[in-house]
Amino acid sequence: QVQLVESGGGLVQPGGSLRLSCAASGSIYSFYAMGWYRQAPGEQRELVASIISSGVTNYADSVKGRFTISRDNAVYLQMNSLKPEDTAVYYCNAVKIRFGVRSEYWGQGTQVTVSS
Repeated sequence: QVQLVESGGGLVQPGGSLRLSCAASGSIYSFYAMGWYRQAPGEQRELVASIISSGVTNYADSVKGRFTISRDNAVYLQMNSLKPEDTAVYYCNAVKIRFGVRSEYWGQGTQVTVSS
């Protein structure tokens, strides 16, 4: 069973930075794609950033130029110039595709609060 464990959330002032980490059981390179989603109260969960096995990344328009997704032994989300509207629970997501079957996994989430 795949397990994803996020860390790095917390309270930060507007304009500040945080770095989220997502550790996976097994090698992260076994996944076709990994990404970060977020969900604010009363809102739907939305994609923030993703990276696929080739290294190609994708970002939501609202975070382009401020957030960076990267990976080595874990997947990271570097968040700079944070805004109050970035406040949400951030979830790590991973996708495996084996023999044509897609499997999706989620972490438990980590709270990010941007407030003065």
